Amino acid sequence: MAKKIEILEVSKRKLMGQGLGSCSMDELEDIDSQLERTLKIIRARKTQLFKDEIEHLNAKCGFMPMLLESAPAPAPVPVPPPQAKERGNCSQSTKSWEVETELFIGFPQMRCL
Repeated sequence: MAKKIEILEVSKRKLMGQGLGSCSMDELEDIDSQLERTLKIIRARKTQLFKDEIEHLNAKCGFMPMLLESAPAPAPVPVPPPQAKERGNCSQSTKSWEVETELFIGFPQMRCL
């Protein structure tokens, strides 16, 4: 029993990335493939949990997916073409934004605005 526990602990350490210096290439490839398989299982489970939660929330709120399908597509937003800038006009086309800030050093106080 103690030997099995030791083997499991060594395997766990290797999966956590500890003590890999003594591993052969085959062992490293086995660890890599095992981690990849486990990661795929975890991602699939996470995706399923999110889908279940979305379905639960949709049912709770009374959301009908068919309403979304029948809704018209939003109109595309027109993008203006880029304009060539002239050297002298840089200062004229640049917008200036002034922001007033206040520096306060110390403990926060309750302030009425």
